[in-house]
Amino acid sequence: MSILVDRNTRLIVQGITGREGEYHARLMQDYGTQIVAGVTPGKGGRHVSGIPVFDTVADAAAATDANSSVLFVPPRFTKDAILEAVDGGLPLVVAVAEGVPFQDMNYCSAYARFRGSVLIGPNTPGVISPGKSKVGFMADVIYSAGPVGVLSRSATLSYETANNLTRGGIGQSTVVGVGGDPIPGSTFVDLLPQFEADPETKLIVICGEIGGREEEKAAEYIRAFVTKPVVAFIAGEAAPEGKRMGHAGAIVSPGGEGGAAVKKECLRAAGIHVAEKLTDIAGLASRLFGH
Repeated sequence: MSILVDRNTRLIVQGITGREGEYHARLMQDYGTQIVAGVTPGKGGRHVSGIPVFDTVADAAAATDANSSVLFVPPRFTKDAILEAVDGGLPLVVAVAEGVPFQDMNYCSAYARFRGSVLIGPNTPGVISPGKSKVGFMADVIYSAGPVGVLSRSATLSYETANNLTRGGIGQSTVVGVGGDPIPGSTFVDLLPQFEADPETKLIVICGEIGGREEEKAAEYIRAFVTKPVVAFIAGEAAPEGKRMGHAGAIVSPGGEGGAAVKKECLRAAGIHVAEKLTDIAGLASRLFGH
């Protein structure tokens, strides 16, 4: 088991004829992901690495029985691409672009929820269920199959966490890049129920960062509904108030709201094991598993 993607994932790559789309489609294909179609308006009828290209998501989905899509398109076109994928009836849509306008994501997030699609991103490396399928651009060699589910706002933090877990002999069920923008398509709270329900996932890791209240909301949800052990890390301990640090959503509000200290306090109050350093996550997980 895993969440979101597995061996049954049938993927469309929107923007497959672009440089990034073609390159990563080939890498995803090499990993074993079933890429059944690509979409680039006006370029239907072509093939990229043996993958048929269609003009629209609707045509691609109808012809291939696709159930997911990943978007390698520029930020200014991401809204239209997301809406096309959602309207095409795809249960999972992954938008990797960074810098999608807030207003566009506000609309897309609400629309995807209304239509019953799970939207991951933007500003995400994607989703990987090791040994089964990857949808995105992460370096798959650092992942291994196992019982730890990972949710992360930061691509780099997710890479480091997976690599440290793998080197410690602990594999991952699914690693999800939630994304670092202020308005994600799916939040920690949206995805935690799936890990809680997944029999393969025995422990959950949350890699959070300063800004917003997603970690605080996750803590409240975990306290009420999650029975599995949870380990969390919050990046940005030394960030000053009012200054954006890297991600668009990584801002500590005046008064400390959204700061690392506030988030850690909420997480600990919910019974979550908080790692002070990123490198502590694998050790905490190992102890919780009794290794």
